Amino acid sequence: MTLREGELELRPFRDGDAGALRAILFEPQVRRWWPGQDYVAERGWVIVLDGDVAGWLEYHEEDHRFYPSVSFDIFIASPLHGRGIGRRALRLAVSHFVAKGHHRFTLDPNVANERAIRSYEAVGFERVGVMRAYERNPEGGFDDALLMELIVAQALERDALGGAARRP
Repeated sequence: MTLREGELELRPFRDGDAGALRAILFEPQVRRWWPGQDYVAERGWVIVLDGDVAGWLEYHEEDHRFYPSVSFDIFIASPLHGRGIGRRALRLAVSHFVAKGHHRFTLDPNVANERAIRSYEAVGFERVGVMRAYERNPEGGFDDALLMELIVAQALERDALGGAARRP
């Protein structure tokens, strides 16, 4: 399924996307936060901007009736950082999953990735807590990650009350 908003598109992975995504993963500003240089093609969308591959939005959809939720991982090409592409892609994905009945979304950026954290907060995600020694780093040790969540009803309520959150 392809999702669109103006010149931004989230579409399924195609064989021809592997080289472009690999090149983005090896950009120093991306590799710092996504050291594994991998993605799961069956569980995500290629982020396309004006017809060019701009990044990757991976998701894990939990559809168990007692635990419905979606978690995301995202990377964007370095030259596009700071332009709101990640925020727009996340809002589009959240809207898609809300239409499917989901209400809870999570992200888990490295605690030092302040730019990403600010971006996720602009979408409406809130800090839940630090997950210690959560992800392996390139040196072989472990880094902490920040658990962030967006509960749709709470975000909409904050928005209605004039809070900082925006409608996903």
